[in-house]
Amino acid sequence: MTQDNKKSDGMAAAAEPSPIDARHFRTVLGSFPTGVVAITCVEASTTPVAMIVGSFTSVSLEPPLVSFLADRSSSTQARIRARGRFCANVLAADQERLCRTLAARGTDKFDGITWEQSPLGNPILPGIVSWIDCMVDDVIEIGDHYLIVGRVHALHTVTDKTPLLFLRGAYGDYFSNAALVLDRLMDWP
Repeated sequence: MTQDNKKSDGMAAAAEPSPIDARHFRTVLGSFPTGVVAITCVEASTTPVAMIVGSFTSVSLEPPLVSFLADRSSSTQARIRARGRFCANVLAADQERLCRTLAARGTDKFDGITWEQSPLGNPILPGIVSWIDCMVDDVIEIGDHYLIVGRVHALHTVTDKTPLLFLRGAYGDYFSNAALVLDRLMDWP
């Protein structure tokens, strides 16, 4: 390393990263499974709205915070942000059809779908694994997405079904024989 490549504090200067091909980026990151969550809310006109995300995660226990990423170009995320509240519905492995319905653009996503109201008035979908009801706590613009942080007001596990996962461009679930044996031995949950 030459003197020109050092910062004044002795640290090596960060090299400018080379451009990353978008398809390659998606392929590499698609090798990591993500959970599939329907983010729902009800607009003031009582119209339910929903979007599907694979980026839902817990953020903090104290205070209880969760988050998800949404594309800035999504009109649904703008509607959810404007409402200031949402319910994260963790989809079950047998809900791929519901997932695809709610992920579609320009359709009446809730046509034929029954739902219950959460404590904050958001849609809780039938057959899900669990739900987390939140008020929007913060929104951070990151690249071409928004990181939407929610403060948890209520949450509930509905069933012990396995969750729907997304991996390598396809939906599926995780089923471990070892986990099944342990669950039965431990009488879990």
